[in-house]
Amino acid sequence: MPVLPGAEPYRHEGGEVGVLLCHGFTGSPQSLRPWAEHLAERGLTVSLPLLPGHGTRWQDLQVTGWQDWYAEVDRELRVLTERCAEVFVLGLSMGGALALRLAARHGDAVRGVVVVNPGNKVHGLAAHALPVARFLVPTTKGIVSDIAKPGSREIGYDRVPLHAAHSLRRFFQVVDAELPQVTQPLLVLHSPQDHVVPPADSARVLSRVSSTDVTEILLEQSYHVATLDHDADRIFEESFSFIGRLAPSAGKEGTATGG
Repeated sequence: MPVLPGAEPYRHEGGEVGVLLCHGFTGSPQSLRPWAEHLAERGLTVSLPLLPGHGTRWQDLQVTGWQDWYAEVDRELRVLTERCAEVFVLGLSMGGALALRLAARHGDAVRGVVVVNPGNKVHGLAAHALPVARFLVPTTKGIVSDIAKPGSREIGYDRVPLHAAHSLRRFFQVVDAELPQVTQPLLVLHSPQDHVVPPADSARVLSRVSSTDVTEILLEQSYHVATLDHDADRIFEESFSFIGRLAPSAGKEGTATGG
């Protein structure tokens, strides 16, 4: 299936500091593209992959699971670690959970973690019905474009395939159990007004990780897809500052000619 216009993966060859960005469930790289380009323009090596089953049609997501999504970012991280001296993992929503699992499993290969409205749990009564409901009903209404900023739109699916949602629920359980293995410096940015992932998920992440260098920032002007919302510039600037503090060579070499 052809990739939706704007949902393509993005890569940029920059300096010796690399960043891996992970997009969210039913979304696409488009939600993180401005963030990726901001970091690329500052000389970082950037990888923003398209997760399997995403960026085409919801039917393609229906036949994938969390192992497929995680395998993609795991592979990208390994490529970056061969190319770069230091690597950071960043993510939005489910992408935040992917980033946290990469940190938990790869240890010192990950220098730091930045997550925006990270998902940790599928909430509500519907979550408990997923094991059975996914065999009876193929999809439910979509969750994309929870954005406060007028005119800003997220490219993603307008339906959520329930087989994939069930896999997402299991993935969150796996990641939650591994959070104590996260020891890297951590920056958590989250929106008090989020209609997809409640603030309780960020609180849970903050309470379970073993990181001692932790920064929490509230995104008061944004909803879930804060990377396309009013607080986008703050996310970009705070994340680059975080990376620069931990990797002083960030942005000292490399150009902004990639794509």
